[in-house]
Amino acid sequence: RALVVSLFFKSYLAISRKLCDAGIMPPDAVPKAELSGADSFHTPVLRSAQLFERVASEQPTQDPIGKPKVHAAALKQATGEAIYTDDIPRMEGELYLGFVLSTKAHARIIKLDASEALALNGVHAFFSANDLTEHENEVGPVFHDEHVFAAGQVHCYGQIVGAIAAENQTLAQRAARLVRVEYEELQPVIVTIEQAIEHQSYYPDYPRYVTKGDVASAFAEADHVYEGSCRMGGQEHFYLETHAAVAMIRDSDELELYCSTQHPSEVQKLVAHVVNLPAHRVVCRAKRLGGGFGGKESRGISVALPVALAAYRLRRPVRCMLDRDEDMLITGTRHPFLFKYKVGFSREGLITACEIECYNNAGWSMDLSFSVLERAMYHFENCYRIPNVRVGGWVCKTNLPSNTAFRGFGGPQGMFAGEHIIRDVARIVGRDVLDVMQLNFYKTGDYTHYNQQLERFPIERCFADCLQQSRYHQKQAEIARFNREHPWRKRGIALVPTKYGISFGVMHLNQGGALINIYGDGSVLLSHGGVEIGQGLNTKMIQCAARALGIPIELIHISETSTDKVPNTSPTAASVGSDLNGMAVLDACEKINKRLAPIKQALPTGTWQEWINKAYFDRVSLSATGFYAIPDIGYHPVTNPNARTYSYYTNGVGVSVVEIDCLTGDHQVLSTDIVMDIGSSINPAIDIGQIEGAF
Repeated sequence: RALVVSLFFKSYLAISRKLCDAGIMPPDAVPKAELSGADSFHTPVLRSAQLFERVASEQPTQDPIGKPKVHAAALKQATGEAIYTDDIPRMEGELYLGFVLSTKAHARIIKLDASEALALNGVHAFFSANDLTEHENEVGPVFHDEHVFAAGQVHCYGQIVGAIAAENQTLAQRAARLVRVEYEELQPVIVTIEQAIEHQSYYPDYPRYVTKGDVASAFAEADHVYEGSCRMGGQEHFYLETHAAVAMIRDSDELELYCSTQHPSEVQKLVAHVVNLPAHRVVCRAKRLGGGFGGKESRGISVALPVALAAYRLRRPVRCMLDRDEDMLITGTRHPFLFKYKVGFSREGLITACEIECYNNAGWSMDLSFSVLERAMYHFENCYRIPNVRVGGWVCKTNLPSNTAFRGFGGPQGMFAGEHIIRDVARIVGRDVLDVMQLNFYKTGDYTHYNQQLERFPIERCFADCLQQSRYHQKQAEIARFNREHPWRKRGIALVPTKYGISFGVMHLNQGGALINIYGDGSVLLSHGGVEIGQGLNTKMIQCAARALGIPIELIHISETSTDKVPNTSPTAASVGSDLNGMAVLDACEKINKRLAPIKQALPTGTWQEWINKAYFDRVSLSATGFYAIPDIGYHPVTNPNARTYSYYTNGVGVSVVEIDCLTGDHQVLSTDIVMDIGSSINPAIDIGQIEGAF
C-alpha cells in the first residue's frame, strides 16, 4: 500500500514538473526541494581506472611475470569459439539424461513408477536407488551422507529421485515428468536457522568453541556491554554455464568423463565408487568452466554421477546439461548465517571482549558446511583485535538443497558480523565509525583468537590509501549537503576493511602437482592440478613456466585439466590455485633446467630449440613432474600448537557511495574505490579482473 501511494506521489511530482515547465502551472506550485522525488535512476556513463605496480624486468622481452598479459583464452571466449563441456559434438548413439526431482521437502517415497515413461518411443532406461547397492548409492565430498538417487526418503525439494536416459533432451525431460512418485509427508519440515534452533536440528559434534583470554572478567570490567544479532541470507552462484557432464565408455571397463567441475579428482573418485571400478580406470577431464565461484567444487557430482552410471550400464555415451531452473533447484547456495553477539568495550570504543554464536544453514547434507563454519568463526573479528573471545559454532540441518562453497567460503559472513559489531560500538560511544575502526585495528605482531601471529599487517596503509583515493571526507561533506537539499533521495557512504586467510582449512588439500612435456620442436605442453574457470589460472601458470624456463609464453600451451596427467589434485578453490599449482610448475621446470644445464654450458649461444634438439639426441628426459605442499600450516590447539592456520593474509579496503530513492526503495551505486594488498601480482590485469568481478 505504501509503495502504491509512493508511486502515485512520484507520478504527481513528475506531471507537476512538466506542467510547470510548460507554463500551465505557476513555477512555484510545487516546492523545488520536493521535485527531486520525480527523478528515477538512469545508468550513468561508466568510468573506471585501475592502478597497479609497474614491473621493470632485466630481460624486457622474455620475463612475463608482473606484466598485465591478456588472458590466454580471451579472444576465443569473446568470439564464442571456446569449447565448453556441452559444446563437445554429439557422438554416435549418444543419449541424454533427464532428472526426476522431488516435489516434497521431507517425505517417504511410497511408490516409484516409471512404466509410463519407459513406454515412450526413444526412452531407453530409468535409473533409481534400486539400481545401486546401498554402499554404491552413498556419496559425498567428505562424509558419505548423500545419495546419488534418493533412497526411501527425500530430504529437500529438488532432490534427485531418478533419471531417464532417452534419445534427446526434450524427450528425456518429458519422460522424467511422466514418472509417478507417491509420497507420505514427514514432519517437521525445517527451512530456517530459527526453526533448526527451535527443533535442536544440528549435525553431531556441534556446537564447537574457540576461546582466547577471559571473557567473563573482561565483561565485568568493561564500561559498556551490548548484545545484538545480525543475519545474512543465501545467494545463488549463477555461473553462466550450468552443471554439465558427458560420459563415454573407452573400453569394456574404462570410463571417460568431461565434466564442468572445480574438482576433477573428486568426480573421478566418486564415479569409481558408484560404478565399482578402481580409480585408474576412470578419467575425468575439465577443459574450462563457464564460471564456478565454489558452486562446482563439490556439487558437480549431482550431475556427473548419474551420467557416468548411465553411460557405464548402457554402454553408450550419455550427456546432461542442467537447465537454469533445474540448476537453481538442485544445487545449494551460499550459507545463510545467524550471529548472536555480546561485546564489551571502553568509553573510547576500544573493544575488550566478545562472545559470539555463529549458526549456519547447511541444508540436508553436510557437504563442506563444517569447513565454512570454521572459516566464519576464524574471520568474525575481521581486522579488529579483540583480546578476549569466545566463539561458538553450530551447523544446522534443514530441508533445503545442501548449501556449499561460495566465494569467501564463510569469510564474508564472519566479517559481516565483525562490521556490525564495530558499528554498534561506534554508535553507542558516539564516535565516527572510522575512528573506532582505527582504534581497534590489529597491528603487526598481534595474535588472532586462533593463535596465529600477523607477521605483516598492512591494513592501516590500505585504509589511508583508500580514504585518499576515494576523497572520502570531501564526499562525506557533499553527501550531507545533498541529503539536506533532497527530501526524497538520500545518499550514504560506507567503508569496509577485509582480512582473508589464504589456504585450505583442511590440511591435506594444501598440495599441488604439475606435469611438463617438451617436444622436439621446442614447444611445451603444461598440465597442472588447477582448473581454468575463467579466472585466468592457466595464463598465470604459463607465465610461471615462461619465467622459469626463460622462454616466450607463445611456446607454452595448457590443453586441459585431467586426472590422467596430474593425480590426486585439490579443488581449484580457496584462492590458492595459483599458489599451489604455480609452485608445482616451478618445481617441474627446475628439474628440466637441471637436465638442460650441461647442454646450455656446451652451447652458450644456442637457441631454446637447439638446446631441446640436442637434449633429445643426447637421450635426456624432457618430461618432468612437479609437486608442492604449503609448509608450516595445520594449526591444532592440542596436536600442533606451533603451526599456522593460514599461509598468509590478503587485505583490502573498499569505499562505496550509494543513493536510494526513498519513495520506491530503488537504489544505485554511484562510486566505489577499492585498495587491495595482494603482494606482488603475477598478472595485474587478471588480478584486477578478479577483484572487480568479486566486487
